Amino acid sequence: MSTSAAVSSATPRYRQIAAELQRQIEAGELSPGMRVPSTRAIVDRWGVAMATATKVLTELRHQGLVRAVPGVGTVVEGDRRAPRTAPAPRRRSSAERGLTSERIVTAGVAIADAEGLGAVSMRRVASEIGVATMSLYRHVEDKDDLVLQMMDAVFSEWQLPADPPAEWRPRLEIVARLVWDAFRRHPWLASAMSITRPQAVAGGLPLSEFLLATLDELGLDHQTTFTAYITLVSFVRGTAMNLEMEAEAEAASGVDNEEWLHAQEPRLRAMVEAGRFPVFTRYISQEYDFSLDELFEFGLRRMLDGLAALLDDVYAGLGRRGHAKPHGDLMSERQ
Repeated sequence: MSTSAAVSSATPRYRQIAAELQRQIEAGELSPGMRVPSTRAIVDRWGVAMATATKVLTELRHQGLVRAVPGVGTVVEGDRRAPRTAPAPRRRSSAERGLTSERIVTAGVAIADAEGLGAVSMRRVASEIGVATMSLYRHVEDKDDLVLQMMDAVFSEWQLPADPPAEWRPRLEIVARLVWDAFRRHPWLASAMSITRPQAVAGGLPLSEFLLATLDELGLDHQTTFTAYITLVSFVRGTAMNLEMEAEAEAASGVDNEEWLHAQEPRLRAMVEAGRFPVFTRYISQEYDFSLDELFEFGLRRMLDGLAALLDDVYAGLGRRGHAKPHGDLMSERQ
């Protein structure tokens, strides 16, 4: 939709600002590759809250007008000005004749790795490959199908150990760290996955089979076993959701999380200076080395400690009925 249409006063503020920036892009005032105002610049220029400024850039990204470039900021995606003359009919290029779904997926993964899943569009992928957008539809149905194929390609990278350890705990640690490493390499993957509506992706089945087989051999009931499986995957995914969010925030604002926290310090101290929250104040006043990797490792250890405690309780209960079986021997017996 062109920005020539009048913007109603009832239009949300973030859309009003997005419409103004869209007008500048279409008029060539902001040309392809140029940085658009950062969230901080939008706050200062239009006098809005940081959340509103973030919505502005999100709206522009959803329209395909801008993209986030790590270390640079948010830049204009491409030339949005209407062409003065209709383009001449074109022949299929050699790139189009050699186009495969693998090339499309590889390009999609590369874009998502560098700029986040929101930067992936059929038009953008076609531009990266050097083909017409419509040529992609001979190989992928739409963006949703493209994302599924991207997930499948990434899942297929997972290499399970040929000779895994016998004990259940190190086996689960192997799986959790494989998934975490995949999220580290592909920060968009966590947001693409769904726990409540799991996608049918063949590349992830070997790892699911390995994880479920490990849990199945612990002798728990079906409901508990499958719940443990979902909980472990959900924990790793939930922690990894911060990876893409932080990357996008850094690209949009131009500052990393440490710089952002430092900038928030005066406001935070003003909130607690009355002394109503002494414990919170004491903790934020001391140095804390925040690390998502440390957060993952701490949470993984505590989760597996909890599973071990559950097994102890279950086997102790069986023992009172004369059926005790130490969980350390359970897997080796069944292998």
